[in-house]
Amino acid sequence: MRSRQWNGVMAALVAAAPAMAQVTTPAVAPATRPMTFMDVMEMRSVSGGQLSPDGARVLYTMSIPHWKSGKNYTDIFLADAQSGAARQMTFTREKNETSPQWARDAKRFAFLSDREGSQQIYWMSVDGGEARKLTDAKDGVHAFSFSHDGKWLVFSAGKAEDRQLSIIDLASEELAPVALPKHATPIRDFEIAEDGSRLFFTSPDRLDKDEAKRKEKKFDVRVADPEQPPVHLWSVDLKDKTEKRWTEGADFTVTSFDLSKDGRWVDYLAMPSARRVGDITQEEASLHLLDLQSGQSRQILEKQAGYSAFSPDGKWLMYSAPERFERLRNEKLWILPTAGGPAKNLLAGKDMSVSRASWSEDSRNLYFTEGLGTSQHLFSLSTADGTLTQLTHETGVIAGAYHPEAKRFLFSFSHPRKAADLYVAKPASIGTPSAWVKVSDANPQVAKLSLGETETIRWKAKDGTQVEGLLIKPIGYEKGRRYPLIVQLHGGPASAEMSGFQARYVTYPHIYAAAGYVVFQPNYRGSTNYGEAFTRQIGGNFMRLSYGDIISGVDHLIHEGIADADKLGMMGWSAGGHLSSWTLTQTDRFKAISTGAGAVNWISMYAESDTQSVREFYLGGKPYEAWDNFVHESALKYIKNAKTPTLIHVGEADQRVPKPQSDELYMALKQLKVPVEYLVYPGMPHGLSEPRYQLVKMVSEFNWFEKWIKGQKTWFDWKTLLDTLPADADAKSETPTSPAAPRRR
Repeated sequence: MRSRQWNGVMAALVAAAPAMAQVTTPAVAPATRPMTFMDVMEMRSVSGGQLSPDGARVLYTMSIPHWKSGKNYTDIFLADAQSGAARQMTFTREKNETSPQWARDAKRFAFLSDREGSQQIYWMSVDGGEARKLTDAKDGVHAFSFSHDGKWLVFSAGKAEDRQLSIIDLASEELAPVALPKHATPIRDFEIAEDGSRLFFTSPDRLDKDEAKRKEKKFDVRVADPEQPPVHLWSVDLKDKTEKRWTEGADFTVTSFDLSKDGRWVDYLAMPSARRVGDITQEEASLHLLDLQSGQSRQILEKQAGYSAFSPDGKWLMYSAPERFERLRNEKLWILPTAGGPAKNLLAGKDMSVSRASWSEDSRNLYFTEGLGTSQHLFSLSTADGTLTQLTHETGVIAGAYHPEAKRFLFSFSHPRKAADLYVAKPASIGTPSAWVKVSDANPQVAKLSLGETETIRWKAKDGTQVEGLLIKPIGYEKGRRYPLIVQLHGGPASAEMSGFQARYVTYPHIYAAAGYVVFQPNYRGSTNYGEAFTRQIGGNFMRLSYGDIISGVDHLIHEGIADADKLGMMGWSAGGHLSSWTLTQTDRFKAISTGAGAVNWISMYAESDTQSVREFYLGGKPYEAWDNFVHESALKYIKNAKTPTLIHVGEADQRVPKPQSDELYMALKQLKVPVEYLVYPGMPHGLSEPRYQLVKMVSEFNWFEKWIKGQKTWFDWKTLLDTLPADADAKSETPTSPAAPRRR
């Protein structure tokens, strides 16, 4: 398969990026060829990692691209946690196997699959063999869970409007599902008590059957912010099947809950059940602790409640929340004695924002990951005295958790030259990377690619603030030589570029490195990983302050003799799109700009978008409270300054930064006779989920820069993309229905 078809793909992509063919690979690099667009599209990803109860094995899923159908499909893999040896357990072509969970004996596991149509539960031995189908639910299985005593498998099934619970007795030979007594309204979430005696679940207080019926009969008018029934917590006894209600009230809805292992406590998050006024955000979530012995509930937090988890011994409730109920304040880790007493802030005085953590098996420590600059590390935190210890120090990005029952960490790790994979480590060896056990190898082909060197750089903004970012150098970089520069702006803006492996449609710097570009990824003010003040400083001054940091970084690279001042390009998505569009109206220094899912008019954006609250922080209030600032921060106000050729991208169904924002920019640039092209991706939300569209975005964007920065005569043609498909892609018997091409306007 690597022969004629692959050569055709390579030829098409080299034609799309002609400079790649002339790049010389450094002698120090073991790679044999530069990265291509199809390398990005063929990247696999691992997720859903589950350690067995005894810590001996790891289950995980791998997303495997199938380019002919333009989809990604998942299969299940099993690895030995000591040797790292892994094997693929499922092989269902063009189907998805997801949500693997261990049985308590660690000899078997269950998973969800749509291999025979609707999603059902399947059962498999660690020794392999054919998976056994456990369910045949009419409208598919929604979720499942094993009881801790190993006796039951519980699952919810059915359409959302009539979803109910069933159980399977794992000691029976038949393994036949038995429906629990039907609850009056649909089941939302559920969890089994540690002792296996009760099943807790949430369910709405009422069901409007006419609501579903009127839509079915085409009375499908959409009501803005419709009234929703409150959702409450219930339990059912698995022995006598009796139900018990635990919460009630018309003014709140239980959105999530967690059970303590000792069976004494439930904590739950509640949100107002009133009809929404704009977006209801996590800022309105309250945290409550329910005593299952007395049935009494007490409020722990009135708002801004986040993640929570009981300690293994049940004596403590850990939760994340800020010290002050204001937007974008650092989240701290608090512990509250369940028996009563004040909560303790374990991160008091530390400029860190931690949204979740995992407990040690002895309930004495919490483990969490935190970004520091351009890397993310693992930390431990003593619950006794708040002692904070950084456990890892590697350049790269660690993400994962500690599993107290297995007594091991399971985490992903990536760095600029290595794609993310899963690893297992014991607490004693977590600080020694050579002792980590690698349990997946999702992308071995990366070792054969020639990649640009990534380094962290720092510069001073005009006000003296130190700013940081990543610089990806061209393959074969020569010091003292100036290169065309592509500025890639991250979204958020409360996020950060970090030293992980980059090969996705939003940021794909190694394609540019192979074509002789320098890529600059600034963590401008508003980014995370640099302290609370750095993140919040853009409140009321979003576009101007962030833009200043970006431009000062560009000037730094020009001053250092790295960037060619006459060959500058910029690209960004979401907040990166906002800033790309802003740059378009503030300077004509850039030869080309590509802006995706960006806002240009904050006045109209306020009501068009599905979120308002955080924008009120960034822009200084509501538009009718801070009208002048909303206008001053809008790129549209300055659009007559625009001169730079601009490529616009937007998802047709984007609710976060809706399409009218891109329409406004496109219309203005057309009226002003600024070179512009506009790609609308059918049915796509804020991010592009369809692989075909992801490729279009990359190829069109790359060639936009090639045309306007390097003088390429043409932009791109659709044949370049069509040539990536297998030769028989037009055969009706073998070709899945392809998504419609983006509309070019």
